Amino acid sequence: MSVPSLKELYEGGKPALARALAAIETEANSAALAALLDEACASPNGHILGLTGTPGVGKSTLINALIARARTANKTIAVIAVDPSSKATGGALLGDRARMTTNPDDKGVFVRSMAARDRLGGISNETIAAAVLMRALYDRVIVETVGVGQSESDIAGIADTVLLCIQPGAGDSMQFMKAGVMELPDVVAVTKGDLGASARRARADVEGALGLSARGEWQAPVVTISTTNGEGLDQLEEAIAKHTAFLCEGGRGAKKQKEQEAAWVAEAIKARFGSEGLEASREINVSAAGPFSREAALADALRARLFPLTRE
Repeated sequence: MSVPSLKELYEGGKPALARALAAIETEANSAALAALLDEACASPNGHILGLTGTPGVGKSTLINALIARARTANKTIAVIAVDPSSKATGGALLGDRARMTTNPDDKGVFVRSMAARDRLGGISNETIAAAVLMRALYDRVIVETVGVGQSESDIAGIADTVLLCIQPGAGDSMQFMKAGVMELPDVVAVTKGDLGASARRARADVEGALGLSARGEWQAPVVTISTTNGEGLDQLEEAIAKHTAFLCEGGRGAKKQKEQEAAWVAEAIKARFGSEGLEASREINVSAAGPFSREAALADALRARLFPLTRE
């Protein structure tokens, strides 16, 4: 399968993007794919919203609402639903995708399910590559994770804004702290706000947990929402927009993207060559500017150094 150019993706619409996503798996180590992903990295047209929360919190229903609102505003939107991996096939189980209702003829919406594979953090290398491509093509990209917890924090490594969904009855402030999630979100949504008092208690507990967490310059706002009656959705969009504007100040967003790209390279090298390979890579200088080409160049150099008599 040939790897399309970014220009071909712009012009080819959803079919071209589908072919490019297939190439992420079939052409994983090719120079052409690395070049395409680097070009997409350098052309971040849209905003990546990382959506996370425990199963049953209402993530997929919220995504439906966000898709509808984006299209009403004439904004294009793409969704990556990261599902648990099937033990039988290794593919995505498609549970989240089944809850989403979109018009297949709408060229401004693209939804793709992807398997978490063996990544405890919920975000596979293929997911990162897909999100990078979609960000170059769409106004907003939503990456929905399989869940949340101490082992599922990788969403912060790809998203511009992390939205954590909490539902009433999920726990008190200390339980949120013990779950290891309060340092992750840029915005928190308490779902099922139509439940009334229990939703208000959940919001108070979340605000209490956020107050106990180590935070930087940005203090995550908490919004109560209900996709049943539309409560709080305007306020949620406003909170996301404010965080986006915050990232635009003083080059924060560009700095964050560079840090994320460096982390992608380090994680990929560690996955392929272990901690020893990652340490050895720190002594290697490569000329490749983009993260995907840089990873490939480092991998070539490491194979020559660590396995001089073998070929991959």
